[in-house]
Amino acid sequence: MSAITVHIDPDLEDIVPGFLENRRRDVQTLETALHQNDLKTIHVIGHRMKGDGGGYGFDAISMLGAALEQAATREDQSAIRRHTAELVDFLARVTVVYRR
Repeated sequence: MSAITVHIDPDLEDIVPGFLENRRRDVQTLETALHQNDLKTIHVIGHRMKGDGGGYGFDAISMLGAALEQAATREDQSAIRRHTAELVDFLARVTVVYRR
């Protein structure tokens, strides 16, 4: 399991840890929503991740958000599970380096 290094603007140093913690909470919400077949919640989280990820320097989160949003629209629970697992993996391996 190799680290994923993401280079972030130092101006975001105070808010990036909170952003990543919110994505960890999103994982729990996604898992609960999937269990309850709440595709609307999954769609909303995916849409938000798609929009927010790149702004914080996390293009992978934006791509996973888009994939979750599309999977929820297609009602593809298998894809939702796969993309949620990819998010868990990304969050476990990401290392943030602030450009100086």
